[in-house]
Amino acid sequence: IVSAPELNHSIEAGAYLRALHAIVTTLGVCDGNMQEGNFRCDANVSVRKKGDGRLGTRTEIKNVNSFRFVEKAIDFEIDRQIQVILSGGKVVQETRSYDAARGMTFSLRSKEEAEDYRYFPEPDLLPVRIREEQVETVRQSLPELPHQKKARFVSGLGLTYDSAGVLTSSLALTALFEEALRDAPSVASEVSSYAQTIANWIVGEISRLANEDGIEVGESKLNARHLVDLYRSVHSKEISSSAAKQLIGMAWKTGDSVEGLVARAGLRQVSDSGALEPMVERIILAFPKQVEEIRGGKEKVLGFLVGQLMKETAGKANPTVLQELLKKRILREKGEQ
Repeated sequence: IVSAPELNHSIEAGAYLRALHAIVTTLGVCDGNMQEGNFRCDANVSVRKKGDGRLGTRTEIKNVNSFRFVEKAIDFEIDRQIQVILSGGKVVQETRSYDAARGMTFSLRSKEEAEDYRYFPEPDLLPVRIREEQVETVRQSLPELPHQKKARFVSGLGLTYDSAGVLTSSLALTALFEEALRDAPSVASEVSSYAQTIANWIVGEISRLANEDGIEVGESKLNARHLVDLYRSVHSKEISSSAAKQLIGMAWKTGDSVEGLVARAGLRQVSDSGALEPMVERIILAFPKQVEEIRGGKEKVLGFLVGQLMKETAGKANPTVLQELLKKRILREKGEQ
């Protein structure tokens, strides 16, 4: 694919390549494996003085196979060419390579002008003429493309643009998210909250695990069923949100069921008031200053006491129940006084 010289910044080039990568992998015309060179970029770079309508002499940065390296190579080459011109020199048309270790480009060979290549039509290759109706037929048969899916996630599910962008940047992430969506709550008002929770887990914890292990999500042992069961467990107050993140890491490595992992790790949330009340009493006695502040109207200090109790229970106590018990106990004593 050869684009016109219409990109003005390395960030634009990176965004263009990421969007193109998402399209070709979605269509299945390329696996997009950049390490194996199946998707790579030759970046032509030139600079010109502000107000000058003519493009400057270009250089070509050859075979860059990383979005980040493309951006860094372009930035370096822009600065290099500017320094050449400011020092009174001339930019030479040439092919260069990017050295990621040193963060710089270096010359490979001089680049001839187009006429020096002596281009001529290949007599054994007949021209292919494609009619507009053929193009339209193919266009109508295309699946939902990444930018369309991203727009649907934002407008239909209430996701942030950034989250939707991450989810549609990879076939594996999209597949995991959409498979989990099939088990979304039947109540329409709950769908957005469900989708946002699942998206946050994928964009945050799951993407981090994939980056750390250097694998695609589909190569791990975690699947959409884990996410569905985790959401239901959090929603029913069986486990806490922080416990859910721990369980994602465990499911990533083992593939075991959420129910089994919860039982094995002892992460089931304690919501029984009878079991929590003695702990609440101990915390009230241990922090008399904070208790008096709460009685004086500073209810935000309740968060501190809840935090202390969460530490004591290793995050297993239900924070909502703790807050209710603390409030009831402290303010009841205030009334008695």
